[in-house]
Amino acid sequence: MNFGNVDFNTYFKNYPDENGFFGKYGGCYISPELSNAMKEITEAYFSICQSRKFINELRRIRKEFQGRPTPISHLERLSNRIGNVQLYVKREDLNHTGAHKLNHCMGEALLAKYMGKKKIIAETGAGQHGVALATAAAYFGLECDIYMGSVDIKKQAPNVARMKILGANVVEVTHGLATLKEAVDAAFAAYANEYKDAIYCIGSVLGPHPFPMMVRDFQSVVGIEAREQFNDMTGHLPDAIVACVGGGSNAAGFFSGFLNDSVDIYGIEPLGRGPKLGDHAASLKYGTEGIMHGFNSIMLKDENGEPAPVYSVASGLDYPSSGPEHAFLQEIGRVKYDVIGDDDTIKAFFALSRLEGIIPAIESSHAVAYGIKLAKEMGKGSVLINLSGRGDKDMDYILENYGNGENFNLDQYLK
Repeated sequence: MNFGNVDFNTYFKNYPDENGFFGKYGGCYISPELSNAMKEITEAYFSICQSRKFINELRRIRKEFQGRPTPISHLERLSNRIGNVQLYVKREDLNHTGAHKLNHCMGEALLAKYMGKKKIIAETGAGQHGVALATAAAYFGLECDIYMGSVDIKKQAPNVARMKILGANVVEVTHGLATLKEAVDAAFAAYANEYKDAIYCIGSVLGPHPFPMMVRDFQSVVGIEAREQFNDMTGHLPDAIVACVGGGSNAAGFFSGFLNDSVDIYGIEPLGRGPKLGDHAASLKYGTEGIMHGFNSIMLKDENGEPAPVYSVASGLDYPSSGPEHAFLQEIGRVKYDVIGDDDTIKAFFALSRLEGIIPAIESSHAVAYGIKLAKEMGKGSVLINLSGRGDKDMDYILENYGNGENFNLDQYLK
């Protein structure tokens, strides 16, 4: 399959290139001192990523500790309420710690052990990456510092408690909007002072090379499993697949299993309160090319060309850029990136909870909402949604702001 002269038969051999670029997106725009640290990580990763010992250890961890493979569930009741299109979800909410994040965190922590590092440093928004990394640190006996914005700390109190119980040091970030972008700023600053003894474990397919590639590779287990499972379950591949996109780690891994298939692929960004700058975090939809946090991609900018304020009801999606591979896949037309607002997201949250007994993360609810929208438009066929995380972390926020759904009209939403 070809898009924009890109041959997907050889895609993973060619993208990113040796300098970390997906077309013009990606790269490594950091200080010379940190460039040496990135080179060390890159060389270490390439030296072990094909190692039988490393691969076997990671497979053992995924099976015995994470509980992989995660299943696919048919959303029969929800599908019947919509029409003839059948909806399915890849259950990353059943991965240990409740989200896809552990897939790359265990790999990054294993890499840290290989490199002889004593500490892992990271940022988190919704807290799922922080919990996953704190879990990996506990598993491998590493120190762990997690930087988190004060706004997100208040929204995601259950995950903050989990990180602390697991032994992580949660560092509150109070400057700027005090959300995910500021947490990344603070984590990078700390890493610049500690890189000799620590490794930065970024939470998405973001940052300087090799992180966009490395996180995608670790997350590709989701797409590989999903493709095989769906084919075994139904005898064919889905007509469309859908995943939410903030930085884009769950989507990158999920999409990787289907890029060379005749499957429509949709990445869904948070429209938030609307298209006005500051009311959303839909960088691929409304942004322009720019460099931040060490990589070139599509980003939302203010009047001075700096990263713009962003908003999303989902703490894990409120980032003013997106992974460089997503920018590339959009540019060549292989993946369609679209948006879903807060209102439809919360309706989808309650619909999945009430009809299927699955409480999704608010991040994942963006993909569920778009899957429902797509099913209404398609009329026939099948849609596979990546349910990237469970909603335990969001319960207090949902109850405080939306109640228990008593004002939610299921029939009206699904008709």
